[in-house]
Amino acid sequence: MLRTALWKKYLLPTALFALLPMLPLSAQEAEQVQINATAASTPFPHFWEEMFGSGRAALSLRESYRNDLRAVKGVTDFKYVRFHAILHDELGVYNEDEHGEPVYNWSYVDQIYDGLLKNGVKPVVEISFMPKKLAFNPDALHPFWYKQNVSPPKNMKRWDDLISAMTRHLVERYGLDEVAAWYFEVWNEPNIDFWGGIPRKESYFDLYAHTVRDVKSVSPRLRVGGPATAAAAWIPDFLKFCADNSVPVDFVSTHGYADEPASRLLGKDIPIAPEEIMSAVIEKVRDEIDHSPSPHLPLLWTEWNVVSEKDARETPYVGPAVANVIRESDGKVQYLSFWTFSEVFEEGGPPQAPFQHFGLRAVGGINKPAFYDFALLHQLGTQRIANDSKNAIVTKLADGSLAIMVWNLVPPTTTPHSTTMTLHFQGFSPKARATVQRVDEEHGNVTPFYKALGSPVSPTEAQVKELNEKSEPSSPEEISLKNNSLTLTLGPNALVLLHVK
Repeated sequence: MLRTALWKKYLLPTALFALLPMLPLSAQEAEQVQINATAASTPFPHFWEEMFGSGRAALSLRESYRNDLRAVKGVTDFKYVRFHAILHDELGVYNEDEHGEPVYNWSYVDQIYDGLLKNGVKPVVEISFMPKKLAFNPDALHPFWYKQNVSPPKNMKRWDDLISAMTRHLVERYGLDEVAAWYFEVWNEPNIDFWGGIPRKESYFDLYAHTVRDVKSVSPRLRVGGPATAAAAWIPDFLKFCADNSVPVDFVSTHGYADEPASRLLGKDIPIAPEEIMSAVIEKVRDEIDHSPSPHLPLLWTEWNVVSEKDARETPYVGPAVANVIRESDGKVQYLSFWTFSEVFEEGGPPQAPFQHFGLRAVGGINKPAFYDFALLHQLGTQRIANDSKNAIVTKLADGSLAIMVWNLVPPTTTPHSTTMTLHFQGFSPKARATVQRVDEEHGNVTPFYKALGSPVSPTEAQVKELNEKSEPSSPEEISLKNNSLTLTLGPNALVLLHVK
């Protein structure tokens, strides 16, 4: 549950909630949502918050990264984190001696994984990128600031030996039971410029076959998958290759972002809103798996985010956009890994100021609206009750009470507008009470406070503390149902949690 302290400070006037038991509007002007507390429920695992992405492995050694990890863990209790480049030369994993023989060094790898486990988070071991002295082309550097090498290995046996040795080391250090609970993902987005093999697809499939067998040679219990492609590519061909060649695969992983075109994600140029495209591409990939030789494989969506247009990722838009994807993708994906949880992130170089379009927390540990959005979403129950609204998720808690999320999703290119929603309850006492929490333009939104401070490029610890205290949403507001109904006014991109007891 969301820590109570998070909501205790800076209680705002009730009027700011724009929440009224009944509003002088006709029934036709409000969306009518029917909720039956005694209806049958289905399991509702929190697939959207159990895994998060982040930059590259070396960043996890920084205290700023670990502070963000602990903060996000505190409001989501997430279980897994994924990052790139565990084999990058900056970690010193692979070298060769004066005779050209391999030399391994696990010192920084150990510190990285020790740090995660001490904070209650397990790794998704993305096996990337190529150590320079093992690279077929030592100059095959990606244009990202940290210049990872994307070449295939110069010697596949040495690659096999490296992966087998690293896997053995991890099992020896952490124990098989622990490492068997991790995920091993082979490479990152090999269908684009993160992989330099020729031809791309066939050379990646060969790399995957070698790598999965290397990991499985240590223990068949270890979970390995791919193809970790951009834009949901290669899934049918990848699964056919694995089946035809008896290559193990424990899960399918891929990526896709809400601001990618339909022609890229769906393979056809059709009119579809960015707010709907994620659920469409997840359904497409789920269908491809279901009709493959391995129809029961879990789907791990190891990178995604909402649209970036008009700085939408820094605004309350994130909450309703995420909630809508959750509503539509429930039951189709095992993990939906939001990219990223932290702005400790250097693909384009060190951030020059806070609010760089990725992360639930900005530079210095500033909580963005997305941080509070995920904190609200965490409070949903693990049993879902069906309803017909496209703007609501209804869940049941263990004590029989309901946790209900409702929202007003306004795309960044649309004129901001409020909306009204009336919820009608069955199965509750007429005297039932509820609490309400929200994130919107006036609650959980740090932007106006940041601007009032002069938009500091490098905020001090005192400024960060002040920003987080001022933007922190208020304590839950207690309200009463009237005639088993409740009418809410939702501002633009409001995300509202109702807990009905």
